[in-house]
Amino acid sequence: MKHHHRPETQEHIALAVMTKEAEQIKALIASLRKSARDIDKQRQQVDAALRGALDVRRTNLMATITALEDRVSALQGLIRLDRPYVAHRMH
Repeated sequence: MKHHHRPETQEHIALAVMTKEAEQIKALIASLRKSARDIDKQRQQVDAALRGALDVRRTNLMATITALEDRVSALQGLIRLDRPYVAHRMH
């Protein structure tokens, strides 16, 4: 008996891509959080002038993390709703 490989639907492929994207973004968020913790440690060892620059870097990192968390949340919501085709409109 021959087994026919059923081609994957576009929705199935989109779902897999979205799932992978969410995982990659989560890994990036973890890395950025580590960078923010490193900045916190550096702040304790530098003078006030450099502290200001580090504060700006940390603020920017936290804004980026927030935006990425929003993206992950949106992706996860679409995955739960089984609506991967909507993600293309989000980009």
